[in-house]
Amino acid sequence: MRAWILAPLLWLLTLPAWADARMTVLVDLLELQEAAVILSDEGLSHAETLNQEMLGGQGGPGWQMQVESIHDAGRMVEMVRRALEETMTPDEVETAIAFYSADLGSRIVALENAGRAAIADREVELIARANYGVLAGDHDPRIALVRRLIDAANMIDRNVSTALNSNFQFLRGMRDGGALEDSDEDLLADIGTDLDAVTEDTSVWVHAYMLLAYHPLSDAEIEDYATFAETDAGRALNRGLFDGFGKAYEDISYALGRAAALNMVDERL
Repeated sequence: MRAWILAPLLWLLTLPAWADARMTVLVDLLELQEAAVILSDEGLSHAETLNQEMLGGQGGPGWQMQVESIHDAGRMVEMVRRALEETMTPDEVETAIAFYSADLGSRIVALENAGRAAIADREVELIARANYGVLAGDHDPRIALVRRLIDAANMIDRNVSTALNSNFQFLRGMRDGGALEDSDEDLLADIGTDLDAVTEDTSVWVHAYMLLAYHPLSDAEIEDYATFAETDAGRALNRGLFDGFGKAYEDISYALGRAAALNMVDERL
């Protein structure tokens, strides 16, 4: 009887390790490290713009070291992983693994990362936006397929929320670094005035990016992807990805704002 009791308990003790291993499989299939490096590179480019516009191009090696530390891809992946662990059930993880371990899922991940890296180039982004405008004007059926994906993940609202929260955190960082004196209420009011413009721009960008990324896929393949995105597993996965990357962007934005402010204050002194 004692052996019969211990066996299930020992099996239960292995569950966290098994779940951790399966999440590692999913993180690898999603190529989150590659995605985080692409996003970090975007952040470094943005930081150079801040250097030119806010620091007069005088940030130097110290600024570069700060922004490289702030845009740590490994830390970003860990934040996303934790969000996925909190959001997805074991069954949902297995469903996602099954989808992304297949040929279509693997190609989708590669296309999404390649598309994100490509659209970081301003000229490519403008072409992608123009292409979306043409297809939308012609009522191209591919637009409807892409919108299924957008709606399943609530991409517009979640991206807008991430953008506004990140802007707020950047301004908080600047205030805490001594460059601003506004209250949280003042900062929120200022950011709120951008809501409509940010929503419109985000909608165009998301459509443009997805049309660019999924261009090599057939309509049937995009429809299969949309069908997965509309499942409980697909929705939980996207919720976890947005939660994780959103939190990472907020932390990065706050740290970047504070670093910029401290450098600005040092220059004044």
